[in-house]
Amino acid sequence: MPEALYRRYRPETFADVIGQEHVTEPLSQALRKDHVHHAYLFSGPRGCGKTTSARILARCLNCAQGPTPTPCGVCQSCTDLARGGPGSLDVIEIDAASHGGVDDARDLREKAFFSPSSSPYKIYIVDEAHMVSPQGFNALLKVVEEPPPHLKFIFATTEPEKVIGTIRSRTHHYPFRLVPPSRLQEHLAGICASEGVAVAPGVLPLVVRAGRGSVRDALSVLDQLVAGAGDSGVTYELATALLGYTDTALLDAAIDALGAGDGASAFLAVDRVIEGGLDPRRFAEDLLERLRDLVVLAAVPDSAGALLAHLPADEMERMRVQAAGFGSAGLSRAADIVSAGLTEMRGTTTPRLQLELTVARVLLPAAEGGERALATRLERMERLVAGGVAMGVPTVPDEVARTSPVSPRPRPVEQPPAAPAQQRPAQERPVERAPEPVRAQPDPAPAAAAAAVPPAPVVPVPAQAPSAPAASSGGAGPRDLGSVREMWPVVLGTLASLKRTTWTLVSSQSQVVGAGEGVLTLAFPTPGLREQFAGRSDHAEFVRQALIDVLGVDWRIEAVVGGPGAAPAARQEQRRPEPAAPAPAPQPDPPAPPGQQAQPQPTEQPVRSEQSPSPRQPEQRARDPRPAPDQPRQDPPARQEQSDGSRSDAARPDAARPDAARPGAARRAPAREPEPPGWDDAPPSPEDEETAPPDPAQPEPAPLSPRARALAAVAGTAGRPAAVPPEHDEPAADDQVLDDDGLSGIALLQRDLGARVIGEYDNA
Repeated sequence: MPEALYRRYRPETFADVIGQEHVTEPLSQALRKDHVHHAYLFSGPRGCGKTTSARILARCLNCAQGPTPTPCGVCQSCTDLARGGPGSLDVIEIDAASHGGVDDARDLREKAFFSPSSSPYKIYIVDEAHMVSPQGFNALLKVVEEPPPHLKFIFATTEPEKVIGTIRSRTHHYPFRLVPPSRLQEHLAGICASEGVAVAPGVLPLVVRAGRGSVRDALSVLDQLVAGAGDSGVTYELATALLGYTDTALLDAAIDALGAGDGASAFLAVDRVIEGGLDPRRFAEDLLERLRDLVVLAAVPDSAGALLAHLPADEMERMRVQAAGFGSAGLSRAADIVSAGLTEMRGTTTPRLQLELTVARVLLPAAEGGERALATRLERMERLVAGGVAMGVPTVPDEVARTSPVSPRPRPVEQPPAAPAQQRPAQERPVERAPEPVRAQPDPAPAAAAAAVPPAPVVPVPAQAPSAPAASSGGAGPRDLGSVREMWPVVLGTLASLKRTTWTLVSSQSQVVGAGEGVLTLAFPTPGLREQFAGRSDHAEFVRQALIDVLGVDWRIEAVVGGPGAAPAARQEQRRPEPAAPAPAPQPDPPAPPGQQAQPQPTEQPVRSEQSPSPRQPEQRARDPRPAPDQPRQDPPARQEQSDGSRSDAARPDAARPDAARPGAARRAPAREPEPPGWDDAPPSPEDEETAPPDPAQPEPAPLSPRARALAAVAGTAGRPAAVPPEHDEPAADDQVLDDDGLSGIALLQRDLGARVIGEYDNA
């Protein structure tokens, strides 16, 4: 019957013990000088040679030529204590795990005083000495403290702290250690050569890892593999299947996916682990060990060969590439996350869930706010730049860059308004807002003709393509959606410096759902937000310019409906600004000659200059309705006041047509003389202004009543500023948002217009 490898190759001398030179050398020196103590304590992990060294020491003491560090091997004592020998009556081994009581200790104490039968010394080897009870140690204390000359004690234990201090203080303590992997692998290779067993590359490192520094455990694992091997020897597949370790190919796939941020491949590797029947905890241990090796390679690349000598050369080359692609900060962060996840897996009932969460935390450095996560994100950006993404420097051929002029950044298309906008009073607190595109001011001469024509719908005009684009869609920029999403925060930062309103809309209400083929697709949660983005060409142009500046690609921007974020959009729709207060009473014009239509008087003359005005200038002029300094205000002549103080229905301008009840239609009447609002005239509601369709075929307005003319005269004599015709109330993306806590109705008239309320009139 074949003998186990750990018994067949058990050392017989101190020279055969591997990895314990710090113990064997002092003992050999003590034997040479015949300075041997009466009690020894050998401690250390299991399988590292404690009991074997105790037998070797007993053999050296009882040898016919002893005490000697090299037994002769031919005397009676040496042959009895040799490997496979019958044993000696003078060397007694006691298993304290089953003989640790006080009665066993008393029996040992009584027999210890008898002289040895044929050897110089009577030696007691107490294995698992930490299992002796305190009462048993107390019973042995006297004989251990003052033994007879022929008596020697050797205690072997894995837990020396459990040996009572009075016993431990009377012994010489020699701590044994685990065998280094390189020494153990070399020892196993020699045994395989002696046995004539072929072992595939990569098998012995797995055996050493399974042995965990224990020679006996490693020999037991190797014996199991040799027993189950076929004619071709021990293969790598057999070793991974029997020992339960993760295949190197699967580990490489997982590390490559984590380093590249490829979530699909990383979770596919986890699925392969589960489908293959592997333990998720063992996979996490293997992954952590691989990350440790990569950290060593990244930290000390020059000395990694000596530190990782147990790895094959081809695997070392693959790991060097993985360490370079992962980054030092990313490796350290991933190792910490996997280590914490491995701790959480112990005792859990769902190890797969914990493993997947650990992988997700490694893949998402943006979800953390620490410095290590930030360093990981910066390393990824640096790798993208090194891979060909030019940050702010477009990739244009040298010939094109030298011959083609650089086109300026596209600016928003200027569009004339349909009518001067009704603005807030000048004394009201201004609202902080981003600069808006400059609106062209119409000439005063064709103002009447423009007022007589209904405003045409505003059609967004696409910006002209530059003559020499800064970058092309087929440049060296990122071509996959993951890379664009990785750099999207940087793109948003550049967009914020280009156009604040575009940045607000894109950053809070959209997400990137498609990239490639020269097109970047943004998804908005509602059709209204999508139309708000697509209705103005400058939004897409600013996003396109940000892509050129950051990624170096000139892509077309498309807006679609879909994706998360509908709830914030719905809240914005509910918080619609309150309608603006009615404008002050306009200054009536001098009476026109009979048969001619009254022409509206422009409130200010646009200033024309060679320099383009700043975006703030039109807004400031629109907010201040006072006439220009060089344009004196024209006071209208006094009109006859009606004595009864009432106005007949026939004289009302809205009684001349049936649709006059619609404020929207009255607002769109062309070339109508502005009528000051009376105390009994309620301002139109926002719902009516938004829902009333334009009526191009409306009749000419009726002349003003005497009472209205009198009110206009009073307003003119009171020193009120001249009013401007109201602008259409169609919502736009750049409209000024009123404060939610603003006043409205009578309170707004009293505060902003200085009105004095005499009475209220209910139209209902």
